[in-house]
Formats: sequence, C-alpha cells, structure tokens
Amino acid sequence: MGDSAGTRRRSIDLVSRAVELLAQVEAWPPETVAVGVLRVGEVVGTHGPRDRVFRWASVTKLATALAVLVAAEEGVVDLDEPAGPPGSTVRHLLAHASGLPFDQGPPIAKPGQRRIYSNVGFEALAAHLEAAAEMSFAEYLRAAVLEPLGLGAELRGSPAAGLYDTLDDLLRFGAHLQRPSLVARETLAEATSVQFPGLVGVLPDIGRMDPNDWGLGFELRDDKSPHWTGTRNSPRTFGHFGGSGSFLWIDPEHGLGLACLCDLDFGPWALEAWPRFSDAVLTSLT
Repeated sequence: MGDSAGTRRRSIDLVSRAVELLAQVEAWPPETVAVGVLRVGEVVGTHGPRDRVFRWASVTKLATALAVLVAAEEGVVDLDEPAGPPGSTVRHLLAHASGLPFDQGPPIAKPGQRRIYSNVGFEALAAHLEAAAEMSFAEYLRAAVLEPLGLGAELRGSPAAGLYDTLDDLLRFGAHLQRPSLVARETLAEATSVQFPGLVGVLPDIGRMDPNDWGLGFELRDDKSPHWTGTRNSPRTFGHFGGSGSFLWIDPEHGLGLACLCDLDFGPWALEAWPRFSDAVLTSLT
C-alpha cells in the first residue's frame, strides 16, 4: 500500500512539474502554441489547445517513413530495392541519400555520396509505394498508420510536408515511437540508427553538418551543433522539425518525448527557444 501511495505521489509531482514547465511557452513569439511531454509512452503534461488542427509541415516525413516501414514488414516493398534515380534504393530515399535535390530537378549527386535533404525524394518514395501497393499513398498511409493509431490527420498535398492534425494526435504518434506496435522494435531501432554513415550535408535552416547523420526518415541528433533539440538531449535522440514551427523529438536514453505545434513559421526565434526549452524539460523531468 505504501509503495502504491508513493508511486501515485511521484506521478502527481511529475505531472505538476510538467504542467508548470510547459507554461513557459507563453513567452514565445507565436500567438498560439500547443506543447506536450511524453514519458515512456504516456502523456505527462500539455499546454495550449490539444484539439486545434495545425500544419505539421516536415514532421509529416515521420508518418510517411513509418508507412514505408510498415510496407517493408508486409513485403510490399524492400528497403534495398531500386527506387528513385538510377542507383538509388528505398533506403537511400528515406535517408536523404539518393542525390535528389531539395525540390524538383535532376539528381545533383550520386546515391550514397551526400546527405541532401529532399522533399522531392519523399515524393518519389510515396510514388514508389503507390505503385507497389496499387493504391494511393494517402490511402495506404491512412490504412497502415493513421487509422491503427487513431489519428484523424488529413494529408493535404505532399507526403513530405502535407499532414494537418492536432497536438493530441502528434502525442499519440510520439507515444507509438516509444512503444511501437505497428512495426517491430528491431525495425524501429534500425530506422533510428545512422544510415550511410559519414555523409556531409545541410540541416535545413540551421547549417552544414559533418556528419549530417540520418536514419530511415528520422533525423538523428548525435553530436550536431547547433541543433533544434537541447544540449542535454542524448545523442540517441531522434525526430523531426517542420517549417511551420512544429517538432517532435524522442530521447530513448531519458525516456522522454517533446512535441510542439504552433502558428508561427520556424525562424531564429525557434532556434533560440526550442533548445533552451528542451533543456528545461530534461533538467526538470529526469
């Protein structure tokens, strides 16, 4: 009985600290911010509108990547089969190593030579999955990821940046990354490990990284500096941020996740506020 009461008190204290901490976003420049903290698959605190629909922007790539991983486990695609430009595979496209540019155009490098962050690469990835599954990518995404996780997300346009949904659903998605059910833990572990190690590239809106490590759709923190996560985030932290002022990171070493949606595009304000906020969360809750 005593142990149970102590556990409840610790849980209440954790939630109280999280709620107080998250209120710091009131000082940020956006008019509306929705943030939430996850601990080992459970929401421990939120601040802001949980049910307002925001643009996820490039955080969409995490859902697209998960759909491809489901397809790989189902045998619909193989990670090492040809896809995209000559010499490229599904794995290259997921890891931004296909040589395709950021936007439309021919390849600007050979596959596996540079880390070139590519929206058009993710569009090629979705087109490849469409052909293999014989259904639209939006339909496959809904059947493989959104509906099983109970997400009401709507894909409006590009599979690289077109999802719109709520904080509650982003937290559900993040919780799945802490306690995966759609793919095997081994699959997610591979997806959040460095693919094509040592590649140099530009982390969008932040700068050149050497190396610019990436997993299968998941950006990896490793030792990058500067970075949009905190200095206290472990090198194993993975996730993504979006140009709409959105982000999701999962730190498996600390058992924490942090999600954010807002109504102000990414800019210098975010690169200043997000790492400091991430560090405050990690300091307070670990």
